[in-house]
Amino acid sequence: MDNTVINLIYLVASVLFILGIRGLTHPRTAVRGNLLGATGMLLAVVATLLDQQIFGAGTEAFLWIAAGVGLGAAIGATLALRIAMTAMPEMVALLNAFGGGASALVAGAVLVSEPDPAVQTTVATVASGLIGSVTFWGSLVAFDKLRGLLLPDRPVVFPGQQMLNAVLGLVALGCGALVVADVGIGGADMPVAIALLNSYSGLAAASTGFVLSNNILIITGSLVGASGLILTRIMCKAMNRSLVNVLVGAIAEGGGAAADADSVYAGRVKSTSAEEVAMLFDGARRVVVVPGYGLAVSQAQHQVRDLANLLEERGIEVEYAIHPVAGRMPGHMNVLLAEADVDYDKLKEMDAINPSFEQTDVSLVIGANDIVNPDARNDPSSPIAGMPILNVDQSRTVVIIKRSLSPGFAGIPNPLFAADNALMFFGDGKKAVLDLIAAVKEA
Repeated sequence: MDNTVINLIYLVASVLFILGIRGLTHPRTAVRGNLLGATGMLLAVVATLLDQQIFGAGTEAFLWIAAGVGLGAAIGATLALRIAMTAMPEMVALLNAFGGGASALVAGAVLVSEPDPAVQTTVATVASGLIGSVTFWGSLVAFDKLRGLLLPDRPVVFPGQQMLNAVLGLVALGCGALVVADVGIGGADMPVAIALLNSYSGLAAASTGFVLSNNILIITGSLVGASGLILTRIMCKAMNRSLVNVLVGAIAEGGGAAADADSVYAGRVKSTSAEEVAMLFDGARRVVVVPGYGLAVSQAQHQVRDLANLLEERGIEVEYAIHPVAGRMPGHMNVLLAEADVDYDKLKEMDAINPSFEQTDVSLVIGANDIVNPDARNDPSSPIAGMPILNVDQSRTVVIIKRSLSPGFAGIPNPLFAADNALMFFGDGKKAVLDLIAAVKEA
């Protein structure tokens, strides 16, 4: 087919990708954005098959393509239907690994198959191989840390780690330079890491696009890479971490402060019951719900919605405070609450809701820890010092639903749990909220 027609189809697909990404920026348009992106990908695949003259290559080529599409569709459909919402971060990490690995393999295959590749091809292959490999292995490590199979979820830090990373990076670049010169040579920061790996997968795809001279792959890879870097910057700001800090692997160091938990709590923690919290609600005019990873683990989003509806029926204003890195991936809490049909307008971002905590009667924290730790604001020596947090401690009363006093991903105690205006409601998130619903109905 004429190259002009192919490029026109690629252009239409690119526009659909851009519109799709724009749609994904808001829950109301997310479904439409997803459909636009899928349509763009369908057009891109068809155009690529036409460009490579696959339709005239015989039945064997179609059989291989059909087998790949069928296998991928079966695996994808099974995962989409069976994956739990709490496992979505692991799923994203695994998909990033597949994308990075595929980019590196395709670029390598092209380099090996071409007898006299151009310099652009070799440079692009090296870039695709390096970025794709980092994406593949980094994403597998992220998957394992989230899944808890081999690696612990706490940061793995050892003496000389940054020096070793620098040496490995130089060795990788050196190997890449040799290929270009002679092709005959054959937890709490987890949202930041996932966003960065997502960007890497896009950059690897874009590099592979240069190898294949495929415009749509260059465009889509650039879109994914750029959007991933933008999201990484947002996540870094939310965690008070620099991008360089993430790249060299110095993530969430300093977890040893957890040993001081006894001195932080020291008998000052006050536990409460569903009946006492119901009495607090009875005298409240404004309640703010702060969801965290504990809400996702217990799958309590529907019960939280029911509790909020019950309070609103009694004339109480209810809003939700969403921290950018609550949970294990960007937007985790937004997706959970949207799944429970919570009104989007009630989901307030950190900067928007923080000024109103002083006028909040009850803040109900469900499974959140580091994102509500006042040490980030008050203790310059804390490992999370400077990290923007939700200022729930400024509320009249704070009720924290949590299984225990165990630390969050940063591995440090939270003085909020022992604050004068704080009450601990120990237990599973879903059961605790169900108990609250029953108590409010009886009050």
